[in-house]
Amino acid sequence: MSSNDCSATDSIPLDNPKALLLTPYQSQYYAWLLARQTAGDSVDSLATTLVDSQVDLNPHQVDAALFACHNPLSHGVILADEVGLGKTIEAGLVILQKWAERRKKILIIVPANLRKQWHQELQEKFGLQGLILETKNYNALRKQGMKNPFVSDSGPVICSYQFAKTKAKDVGSLDWDLVVFDEAHRLRNVYKNSNVIAKTLRDAVAHVNSKVLLTATPLQNSLLELYGLVSIIDDRVFGDIDSFRSQFASRGQSFSGLRERLHTVCKRTLRKQVQPYVSYTARKAIVQEFTPSSEERELSSLVGDYLRRPNLQALPQGQRQLISLVLWKLLASSSHAIAGALETMIKRLQGQANTTAPKTERSEEDSDTSLVDTLADYEAIDEIAEEFDESDSQPDKNELTESEAQALAEEIKELDHFKNLASGIKDNAKGKALLTALENSFAELGRLGAAKKAIIFTESRRTQDYLLSLLAETNYGQGIVLFNGTNSDSRAQAIYKAWLKRHEGTDKITGSKTADTRAALVEYFRDSGSVMIATEAGAEGINLQFCSLVINYDLPWNPQRIEQRIGRCHRYGQKHDVVVVNFVDRSNEADARVYELLAEKFSLFEGVFGASDEVLGAIGSGVDFERRIAEIYRTCRNPDEIKASFAQLQQDLAGEINDAMVKTRELLLENFDEDVQEKLRVRAEDSQRTRNKFEKMLLGLTAAELAANTRFDEAGFDLLRLPDALAGTTSVEIELGRYELPRRIGEAHLYRVSHPLAQWVIQQAKNRQLGTSKLVFYLADYGIKVSTLEPYSGQSGWLTLELIEVDALGKQEQHLVLSACADDGTVLQEDDPEKLLRIPAIEQAASESIDAIPSALQADLEARKTQTLRQINQRNMGYFEQEVQKLDAWADDLKLGLEQEIKDIDREIKEVRSTASTAPTLEEKISWQRKQRDLEAKRTKLRRDLFARQDEVEAQRNELIGQLEDQLTQQVEHRTLFTIQWELVK
Repeated sequence: MSSNDCSATDSIPLDNPKALLLTPYQSQYYAWLLARQTAGDSVDSLATTLVDSQVDLNPHQVDAALFACHNPLSHGVILADEVGLGKTIEAGLVILQKWAERRKKILIIVPANLRKQWHQELQEKFGLQGLILETKNYNALRKQGMKNPFVSDSGPVICSYQFAKTKAKDVGSLDWDLVVFDEAHRLRNVYKNSNVIAKTLRDAVAHVNSKVLLTATPLQNSLLELYGLVSIIDDRVFGDIDSFRSQFASRGQSFSGLRERLHTVCKRTLRKQVQPYVSYTARKAIVQEFTPSSEERELSSLVGDYLRRPNLQALPQGQRQLISLVLWKLLASSSHAIAGALETMIKRLQGQANTTAPKTERSEEDSDTSLVDTLADYEAIDEIAEEFDESDSQPDKNELTESEAQALAEEIKELDHFKNLASGIKDNAKGKALLTALENSFAELGRLGAAKKAIIFTESRRTQDYLLSLLAETNYGQGIVLFNGTNSDSRAQAIYKAWLKRHEGTDKITGSKTADTRAALVEYFRDSGSVMIATEAGAEGINLQFCSLVINYDLPWNPQRIEQRIGRCHRYGQKHDVVVVNFVDRSNEADARVYELLAEKFSLFEGVFGASDEVLGAIGSGVDFERRIAEIYRTCRNPDEIKASFAQLQQDLAGEINDAMVKTRELLLENFDEDVQEKLRVRAEDSQRTRNKFEKMLLGLTAAELAANTRFDEAGFDLLRLPDALAGTTSVEIELGRYELPRRIGEAHLYRVSHPLAQWVIQQAKNRQLGTSKLVFYLADYGIKVSTLEPYSGQSGWLTLELIEVDALGKQEQHLVLSACADDGTVLQEDDPEKLLRIPAIEQAASESIDAIPSALQADLEARKTQTLRQINQRNMGYFEQEVQKLDAWADDLKLGLEQEIKDIDREIKEVRSTASTAPTLEEKISWQRKQRDLEAKRTKLRRDLFARQDEVEAQRNELIGQLEDQLTQQVEHRTLFTIQWELVK
């Protein structure tokens, strides 16, 4: 029987584990408890994962992780919590659990703009070093001889949807232990032939037995979207799409059957259900208006007219949408940003004009490189380019006609004029408005009692440099820190070097210069800085909850990017309301309408949670939404056209938010059980108790195994020297110095169950060969009254610990069975043997030898083992029954689909018969009767085929159930770890 005694373990003195060192027997017991593999839906099955995670977990997140790990026969789940409840954390727990089980082939497919955020979260919160796979390093790995770069030993592989689709053959060739899809609503239309990415990815991972889909909007416009998402996980939950449509998607259908089907596959938690545990502050919006100067307006007008022309030499037709979108954004950012872009465009065209080499001597890469250089100032270019499918891109022409050469020269001259105009504008009206915004916003922060810190977001590196020079001479000058995609400026490098020196010898230093520089800049901003000026790189994977002022100097058109930015500060742990400042040029009709759309329709800047599930789900990929706005900028010239186009965009958006489907989603996926909050309360208590219990076990075990080599205090321990048995024997370097458990604050190594030192300690205790000794337990030294043990005070007896290893359902479980009896044959009941083994004890030589354990002890041990195996069997039978019910429903769906086809023909025959009876001419009557005969013949054939096809479905169902039965077969091994004599002293 596994131990569930939490209160007993809570008494292990965390402040001084060395005061009562464990005996070798107790150490071995603790080591097995920490290292064993378990299954089921109890929090204990996630115990070491909870200990290893560097994050304050909320109960709904633990509940979701257990739901995902619950049934080993299931092929996966959809985690559909509302926006803002931490689905990434839930998936991270599942990933860490798989990692702990040595199932390390893990793939995470995310939108391109979330790759770095996932990488950072895995590293900081779960101690996993993920690999972001993209074209550049994929090609580099192939050149190094790696056949499939998706194979990674260092950590989970992270890639974008577009990249995974492009490399679907590589993805499909690996036996993944887990595949996670973030923002999985992108896959919900997989049943449509038009969704090529979804269909490709579904087929690539069809063989994977464990998948997790994360989405706040699993249902947007049609019930068929649920069919699509579920089919990604398991195509045997429902039959074919026709049977699904006829059963669930037609009018008047009851949702009870569909809800029942979904409850084992999909879990959704609501914000209102977690309010007792998750406290969020509000967002407060401030609009900072500005009016561009006459020179700025002239520049904007000229460049805008240029970008609206149908034919441009500077913009290759196949990539025009992408390039013009970026140029519109740079134009709105600053004169410095557009001046730099214009200069590189001019150089690119001049190179084209001066080229006389034959076409075959120039590579297409030359053109591509120049194009990337043109847009490099806009750091998000690589990510949004992945979302554009402009496969018709053509390389520059290498041989120009005379008229083309003349037109090219004219365009260069024109661009040069724009560039000179932009370069002559040193001060921007928006820049001056920033000084006002900072003054007003810092006053608001003072009123809120928040630290006077601001993060300013821009979409351009050149604008970032301009803002640095603008603010350098102000009161904010000394506290400015820049944050961008390279962080290579002298200021950032000086901060990085100081950070390295400050944290030398601690786990804060990962060895990755990129990651460590990012951490150094954030720490500097937290401790010393007042203003961080960041490009889009600052919106990904950093935690700025100590800052409560977000300034969108450049406002993205993509609502998801805005949510990401604000989410750096407005997140769990933020203690103050977050002020969001947005700059708006009211004189520019398009800019004003964009802000109105984002503020009023998306509700991004006010309230507690920001944009709703419905809105974010409706826009799908935010890049598509940006493209639609860019098209308005390109095609509309006067305010009336702009107003009408934005009104149409809002109308389209409203049409995509299907209120009826929102209500349907509530009926199908939301749990209205009054016990939900009570369940979460219990889960919270269980999680905290389990985490504390296992942390104290780990510290107690470490103190016992490293007694002469450590110095413990209330917060952790110092490793003074390596034990002789460890020095030089481990492949992973273990550093001396300070160690603390996760979530503690200090300059220390994070001590986890998965840490190499902890693993060595556990293995030492597990592998120790123990003879028979006597343990004298001192009840008074325990610190907690244990009423059930008091009757045994002054008595002695025997205790034995047995390990049961069970292989079933493709997974090994390890269970510890403890049994104890007194010398008079009285058996210690329930969990008293576990409690006894946790009492402080000293080891003595056994007072008598033992050839065979007492019969009472043997009988109790066998009874406990039988009970443990019976519980495992009953639990596994529950999993089996759940899968059988699913297969039965799937088979019934397919049979229904076959019968539905005959019913459809019956209906068609009636219609033809009716039409034939009223045909006005003999020729038409004969024609309709001929069609009737053909349909009747088809119906007859279908009827003959129906039974055969139903038999095929039944045979397939039976074969699948047979496969499940094979997995259900248990292989059991057991061995005695130790047997001791005990004496209990009061």
